[in-house]
Amino acid sequence: MARGEGGETYSAAATFLQPKKISGIDRSLKQRSVRKNLSVCNKLCYAIGGAPYQITGCAIGFFLQIYLLDVAQLDPSSASLILFIGRAWDAVTDPTVGFFISRSKWTKFGRLLPWIICSTPFAVASYFLLWYVPDGNLSEVGKIFWYLIFYCLFQTMQTCFHVPYSALTMFISTDQKERDSATAYRMTVEVLGTVLGTAIQGQIVGGANSPCIHENDINASISTIDINSTQYNSITSITQLKSAYMMAAGVIGGVYILCTIILFAGVQEKEDPHIRKTQKPFSFWKGLKLVMSHGPYVKLIIGFLFTSLAFMLLEGNYALYCSYTLGFPNDFQNILLVIMLSATLTIPFWQWFLTRFGKKTAVYVGISSAVPFLILNVLVKANLIVAYVVSFASGVSVAAAFLLPWSMLPDVVDDFRLKNPDSMGHEAIFYSFYVFFTKFASGVSLGISTLSLDFAGYQTRGCEQPDAVHLTLKMLVSPAPIFLIILGLILFKLYPIDEEIRMKNRKALEDLRDDDQLSQTDTKERCSIV
Repeated sequence: MARGEGGETYSAAATFLQPKKISGIDRSLKQRSVRKNLSVCNKLCYAIGGAPYQITGCAIGFFLQIYLLDVAQLDPSSASLILFIGRAWDAVTDPTVGFFISRSKWTKFGRLLPWIICSTPFAVASYFLLWYVPDGNLSEVGKIFWYLIFYCLFQTMQTCFHVPYSALTMFISTDQKERDSATAYRMTVEVLGTVLGTAIQGQIVGGANSPCIHENDINASISTIDINSTQYNSITSITQLKSAYMMAAGVIGGVYILCTIILFAGVQEKEDPHIRKTQKPFSFWKGLKLVMSHGPYVKLIIGFLFTSLAFMLLEGNYALYCSYTLGFPNDFQNILLVIMLSATLTIPFWQWFLTRFGKKTAVYVGISSAVPFLILNVLVKANLIVAYVVSFASGVSVAAAFLLPWSMLPDVVDDFRLKNPDSMGHEAIFYSFYVFFTKFASGVSLGISTLSLDFAGYQTRGCEQPDAVHLTLKMLVSPAPIFLIILGLILFKLYPIDEEIRMKNRKALEDLRDDDQLSQTDTKERCSIV
């Protein structure tokens, strides 16, 4: 194209110089190919930035419900209200923050990194206060407002961190393979983050034993000395447990800050030249309409909405299930740790599997592999060894659930770019709405779980629970997740981007970038010749 036009337009002197121009273009393309490759250090620094979200999310997902019930000593209905409103608020902030990020101007640090840095100190402070039990004289309503305010504040600040971090995948490299590789690094570190969150929160809190209350002890006629002794031991243990939760929050807050510093120091945000050239301003509603009318994106998020809800039901209730139904109150944190360690070890396997057999196949095999172990976990009688074996096997499926959604979202964004070449810069909206639906599923799961336990007659800090509570917990950790997994996989069948389409999109985007690069190089060299 441009080279042919140059041969017809310019004089013999220009024609004589033409071979040098061709070699210059080739050299430029080679340099671009080298520059777009990320080093291992870049990928690790980028991956470490995802750890804070998973560490705090794991601690909240596994421990906040039991903390509100047994430490803050709120009624199940009050705890359910806090969890549901907090998650609902969190879900609403995702698309809002995504829109404001998409309208942000580029700075010398980029468009996304400033959001991550500025939100970190506020997120850490609100997270610490979330695990603080206010004065004992505070009423039930006062406690509800305390936890609701700091829970919503933390979720808002976490959104300002996680949405730009998720969208950063599209701006660390323009090469699809490099993005997939960086995503695999990220998922590995994020699962390690869940391990770290489980270890920190579980081991520190597990070291402070909370006293349980026997129903017979409450109704029995015992001496005043015994009553005073029991109350003294109860108050002392609860105080130790409160201190343990605050200590764990302080440690996690320090890790949060450290990971943010490493991300900022080791990752450079890069603007895609093709996007910069074609991007046009857009309104929120126009951008939202374009994103939500893109068929592959809608089908992807609906499929993963149900599978996410399944794993979140399991996450939110497994600690209570291990403590009360299985009868392992002193081992549940170790069982959770085994799940996350198994997930960490199998992330590289799933990365190889999706590369070898395709991402859709990996979804069906990876997520459905949890079903038999969820059934086994309920059918087998309480046995600690069996619980550890089932937990390790379940972690294999958890790894697939972690990796695959974030590995497939860039493919959807690339497909959108090709079908809407004149409407760019929507990456933050894509990622924020996916996070929105994920958190919405989390809020629904927590609300349903806590209300179900309330209706079943859950006893706060009870040594034993009614049979209805045991039945409810079994339903929440096995039949309900299995039904949601099957429904999500059926809906995922409609997702249209298979390996053939993905490779065609990749080649088309590379051709567009090559044409832009050639056009810019031709223009510069023509100017120099003139």
